[in-house]
Amino acid sequence: MASLPLMGTLLCVLRSAVFFCWLVLMVVIFASGVLLLSIFVRGNPVYALCVAWAHTVLWGARAICGVRYRVHGMQNLPSAAKTDSVILLSKHQSAWETCAFPALMPHPLAYVFKRELLYIPFFGWGLARLDMVHIDRSKRAEALQRVAIQGARLMARGHWIIIFPEGTRTVRGRQGIYKLGGARLAVATGRPVVPVAVSSARCWPRRSFLLRPGVIDMSIARPIEAVGREPEELMHEVETWIEAEMRRIDPEAYASA
Repeated sequence: MASLPLMGTLLCVLRSAVFFCWLVLMVVIFASGVLLLSIFVRGNPVYALCVAWAHTVLWGARAICGVRYRVHGMQNLPSAAKTDSVILLSKHQSAWETCAFPALMPHPLAYVFKRELLYIPFFGWGLARLDMVHIDRSKRAEALQRVAIQGARLMARGHWIIIFPEGTRTVRGRQGIYKLGGARLAVATGRPVVPVAVSSARCWPRRSFLLRPGVIDMSIARPIEAVGREPEELMHEVETWIEAEMRRIDPEAYASA
């Protein structure tokens, strides 16, 4: 009987290895396509390739590793036909949501991310050809200004902005410090924010090679208006909703808290 857990672990390792080979292959193929296509066109046609890549990642995680997902509250988002932009403020536990958002959201997204990602072969090269906002986190004032200027410009063109307010991936059941950049951008532009809770570490733990079979829950709140709000007050409301929702969709992670 003792061999059963060992066999399960070995199978998990094998499936994860196959998945990461699949992931690397898809990154190389689609990033090469982005680099080639961006020579001739920019904007939505290039972004469409990234959406296709995101779908292959979700398919691979499900087919190879048994990682499925459920989305709650999709009706809270503006429809694809509506051009008004929103700012998504999401919990960040693994690479899963980085891949999932383009596939699941009904509108082109512009990520705010650390510039170090641009140095990753193929993946970063493709990112550099997209309408995104990359920041140097060591230069806080410059980073905030870049988010404000580029974020406003991209939203004026109809993009939705996505920011992980904790700044980095958090351990399952833990809470990081919620930074004010997304709230400041919302107040400055008058755009609503949409909090998102994601239990991705249940299946894809932070800094782990192993993907575990299971179901990831993504829960989307109703938009919160930013007009007339203070950034601190707005982010506190976002943080309160996300952390309460995390305890609802992943209660076992917080059982000992």
